[in-house]
Amino acid sequence: MSYVIAVAGKGGTGKTTTTAMIIRYLLNNNKVPILAIDADPNSNLADSIGIEVDDSIGGFLGELLRKKIDIPQGMSQQSFLEMNLHQILTEKKNIDMLVMGCPEGPGCYCSANSILKSYFEKLSNNYRYVIIDNEAGMEHFSRKTTMNIDLLLFCSNYSLKGLKTVKRLSDLVDDLRLDVKERYLVVNQTPEILDDDFMKEVERVGIPFLGNVIKDELLVNSDIKGIPLTELPDSSVAVKKIDEIMTKFVDLK
Repeated sequence: MSYVIAVAGKGGTGKTTTTAMIIRYLLNNNKVPILAIDADPNSNLADSIGIEVDDSIGGFLGELLRKKIDIPQGMSQQSFLEMNLHQILTEKKNIDMLVMGCPEGPGCYCSANSILKSYFEKLSNNYRYVIIDNEAGMEHFSRKTTMNIDLLLFCSNYSLKGLKTVKRLSDLVDDLRLDVKERYLVVNQTPEILDDDFMKEVERVGIPFLGNVIKDELLVNSDIKGIPLTELPDSSVAVKKIDEIMTKFVDLK
């Protein structure tokens, strides 16, 4: 059984950055093989970890529904979809990457989504860890997979509004009836000392607080220079914090 880590949060909260640094930790500590899934329609996880991808599930399904792709005679829709989904998978040493892509446009995807759920269930069994960078609300992912989540990390920025958004997202996870074993809060881009009013709001949100990641110039510089976050040095304060957090959950997995 794979250990599934999902990261959620609205845009601008460091969600993809956190996901990339979790992958960095796993790779550097030989917690492999890893399946990285970018389930955010605004897909940029691949760039953040230095992997080039050519296609997405959404793009392929859109083409299929618009009849621009023909299913070979004698092949079932399920076999055809699974064959093409595996071709979309980008394979690298110790880590494979799958991009779900943007919403596919008009049309009924019920049958395809059912096949996707089966595909994800079989695919995930081939990996020690599955890491998912989610869209803000996770509806896109929940339509396509019944994958259980062992660890769900909610990311917030350093604002009361950000914390209220996390509370709404956590309630949405319950509404979607996603199977989540543990959920926690991480706050990104903070000063070294957190304001008392902010910490009171953290308590009101009611999600266990794992810690805060203070502003890190190395993160800013890596983005400007196009350096993958998996190549951040150990001296990065953000790397140190995410490594500290992940040690609590994955060292014995």
